[in-house]
Amino acid sequence: MGFGDLKSPAGLQVLNDYLVDKGYVEGCVPSQADVAVFEAVSGPPPADLCHDLRWYNHIKSYEKEKASLPGVKKALGKYDLTNVEDTTESGAAGSKDDDDIDLFGSDEEEESEEAKKLRGECLAQYESKKAKNPALVAGLPSY
Repeated sequence: MGFGDLKSPAGLQVLNDYLVDKGYVEGCVPSQADVAVFEAVSGPPPADLCHDLRWYNHIKSYEKEKASLPGVKKALGKYDLTNVEDTTESGAAGSKDDDDIDLFGSDEEEESEEAKKLRGECLAQYESKKAKNPALVAGLPSY
């Protein structure tokens, strides 16, 4: 599945939706895929399609290096759009809730006995090292 007719507003909207969280058509650097899509766009996209316009201006800056960009140029319809998010209500209703992921841990979960023991040992080692170091007293330098 490709972008469709990139000279039409609908095709440009599909490209804009695709570029919401991407810098390039494929990969992390400009490639022949970007060149192929760039050549299919008739001119600068309208300002309301901000992702298209950002991408268009960026790829346009590679005008002299287009032939040396990595990758193989494919037909426009061969580029995969499977990563485009569905923004319709049916897609939003069926989306998975991200509340299941707790990146920083939770205080509600109980700590295992082994983890408690290990943490206690580490704290005891820290306290013993801290007690051995003399306290630093800040004072005025002597001249």
